[in-house]
This record gives sequence, C-alpha cells and structure tokens, in this order.
Amino acid sequence: MKNGRISLVQASPALFDKKGTLEIVRHWLVQSKKEGADVAVFPEAFISAYPRGFTFQSPVGDRKPVGRALWQRYWEESVDVPGPELELLQKWCKELNLVLAIGVVERTEGSLYCTLVYIDQEGHYLGKHRKLKPTAAERIIWGEGGAQDLVSFATPYGQLGGLICWENRMPLARMAMYEQQVTLYVAPTADQRDTWFHTLHHIAAEGRCYVFGVNQFVRKSDYPSDLPGIEELEGWPDIMSRGGSCAMDPMGQLIAGPLWDQEGLVLVDVDQGLITRSRMDFDPAGHYHRPDVFEFRVKE
Repeated sequence: MKNGRISLVQASPALFDKKGTLEIVRHWLVQSKKEGADVAVFPEAFISAYPRGFTFQSPVGDRKPVGRALWQRYWEESVDVPGPELELLQKWCKELNLVLAIGVVERTEGSLYCTLVYIDQEGHYLGKHRKLKPTAAERIIWGEGGAQDLVSFATPYGQLGGLICWENRMPLARMAMYEQQVTLYVAPTADQRDTWFHTLHHIAAEGRCYVFGVNQFVRKSDYPSDLPGIEELEGWPDIMSRGGSCAMDPMGQLIAGPLWDQEGLVLVDVDQGLITRSRMDFDPAGHYHRPDVFEFRVKE
C-alpha cells in the first residue's frame, strides 16, 4: 500500500447548474494534481447543490406549486449515474491519474438521492453510496439508500469508503465500514457546527482510520436569482456555509484544517504505518471485537 496525498476540496459549486459545476470540478482537480494529490474528495451534493435555506414549501399536509417548481429545477440539474457527467469525471481522473470521491445529487425517473460516487485513477467507475437516511427536511427532496450502498473500494492508497454527513452518527453504519477495513474514511458533509468535529474525532479514534471531513464554502450571492422561492433566503447571513474541511489521523488527532470562510484545498499526507501502529491497542473489527457476545450483519 502506498503513502498517498489526499486533497480535500472546499469550494462552491455553480448552484443548480451542473454544467457550470463540472467546470469548477475540473478546475479543482487540476489544482489538486498540481499540489501532488493522489486522491481528491469533494463535499456532499457538490453537483449541483446542497439547497441550504429552502423549504421546498412543503408544510405538513400540503405542497405549494413554487416548491414543486424548485424541485423540478433541482431534478433537471442533477446527474444520472451512470451518465454523461460521470463519463466526464472518469475521463478527467484518467488524464490526471487521480482517485475521486465526489458528492452528487443523483436522479432517477422520479426520485433524487444524495450520492457519493467513486472513480479510480484509471478512470474506472468503482461504485456509489446513496445516503441511507436524509436528515430532517432533506427527506422531502431525497430518497433513501439501501444495504447495497454500504460499499468501499480498494485503491493504491488504502481502502476507500465512508458515509455522508449525519449518517456518520449511525453506529451500525460505521461498523459496516469498519468491517470492510476502511482506512481512508470520507465524510462529506453540510454541517459547519463545532459538534461535527467531535464526530470526526470519534470516528478516527474508533475506526483507527484517516477521516476526511469536507464541506462547501457558499455565499448567498452564489444562488441564482431566478430560483423559484429565492425569497426564502432573505434573512440568512451572507456566508451560508463557512466550510470547516479538515482531517483526523488514526489516533483521532486533528492533522489538517479546519479551513474557514474561503475556498481552498486541505492537503493531507497519509502514513500507512500509522494505521498499523494505531491498531495495536484497538481494532473495532478485529481483536477489539467480541463475536462471541455480539452479532453484526448487514442485510443483503
């Protein structure tokens, strides 16, 4: 296993514009490669929007026409997996020799999913993870993933996998990752609160893996002015998402970031030996697991 450099991309997409967002992704992939990165990780729902601030005007017992119009716009600017947008990402990964984990809003005929897509350095589509449980009002716009979405993938730099945002507070979902021996644990998010960092510290110490929290930096002015229901953003601060992208090492220590109030890259060099050393006294799916006491299974 190689020691690799991980690039955490904290940026703003072209909100509700997948073509414009793909250009932004290309820019940050090139910048990551210039910084010597082997793996690039992007935030939750980067292509093409985490629709912070919107209610989709769905009060209990009713759905307003303007909320349906916004959801249609959101669906139109979401991506098919597989599809042409994915093919572009695969092409760029091959050209740049980069492994990629990126949050997209995936569409089907009548549903949207918050999805994490994985592509290897040769441009091969590895697979995807659909968010198992959208949080609070996210349940209005996104469907739920299933057991088949608890995945990880072998790369030259470690076993790559993870969960999205508050899924990381689901103990059994984390255990599914640990049983797959994930060493590069990605946690793309939309959470910018201090409590989020406690979650990342805990996962790193519990999983004895590198943990990468990646968030967007978004200003209110980044939203298109013609979005249905845009008046809902009145009263929100100018900076809608401060970021806070960071990395923890397998001992649970902060080693990079957090990056606040700007776009940029957080770069992390992975030491494979530290993963091994950290598991001498704690291995959640190995010598610290008690299969004689506990039974764990993911339903197929």
